[in-house]
Amino acid sequence: MEILFKGSEGTPVMIVSGMGSSFDEWYEITETLSKTNRVIMFHRPGLGESELLKELRNTETVINEISEIIRLLEINEPFIFVGHSYGGLCVQHFMKKHEEKVLGVVLVDSTSVNFKALDQLDLPVINEDSTDEAWLEKCLFYSSMNEERLRVQLKPTLTKQQLQFPIDIQKRLLEFQVKPNLYKAMYLEISHWERDAETIKNLNTSLNLPLIVIGRDKAHCISLAVEEGLPEKEAELLENKWEELIEGQAYITKNSRLIFAKGSSHSIHLDRPDIILEAIRILKGMELEEKNGHIK
Repeated sequence: MEILFKGSEGTPVMIVSGMGSSFDEWYEITETLSKTNRVIMFHRPGLGESELLKELRNTETVINEISEIIRLLEINEPFIFVGHSYGGLCVQHFMKKHEEKVLGVVLVDSTSVNFKALDQLDLPVINEDSTDEAWLEKCLFYSSMNEERLRVQLKPTLTKQQLQFPIDIQKRLLEFQVKPNLYKAMYLEISHWERDAETIKNLNTSLNLPLIVIGRDKAHCISLAVEEGLPEKEAELLENKWEELIEGQAYITKNSRLIFAKGSSHSIHLDRPDIILEAIRILKGMELEEKNGHIK
């Protein structure tokens, strides 16, 4: 398994990236954070250089891998966990199973345990390419190709933020996108995440861990969708429901704070790294005030 470890002292921070995402996307955040913290990230099997065997890929597997990494690194103190998108679903599972290993949590536009509510929306145009079935079909198609064919098919590019990273990181990000195993891993994760969400729902519901929930900017995302040619009404429906699901995550613990990152898309770690760094700083330096209303 490919593991990134930066920093030599300070509170350990484990960042769990989203589905199909490289830990190199977090370069700016990990570079800054490693000056005051030990920062750990890893590529789940199939991603980057991490080997993919014939194995079950679900959130239970991921939290077992997190526990094994912590054991191997011989870090015995509680961690701050940061989870983005599908990585946030994994972190929700971990915090409910291993509360004693968690100092605090930041969920970054995390997948909700109630994400199937998105399937009930009337989104005929958006759903042409974004249902689970459509993604499974894409992943099967891409996973059948070699790297050269994938490079031609996908024409990998970088975002304007990623183009600010060092050249070696840019190259790694481009190569990351053309590995067939990446799409095999995504296929396996998508195949199980509905059952994973139900499992997580039924776990510990009386947590008191400090939690900061960060959601994307609804108006900004609607604007981006319209620029891409999607119907505004569909984008509004989707973003309203997504915001509702993000708000619901503030009730996972009795000690939480809810933030929406102005000017950000789903990739908050690229659009607004400052907000994620500030959230980690808050968790390090102070306990969130417990309030009956959960949201401060």
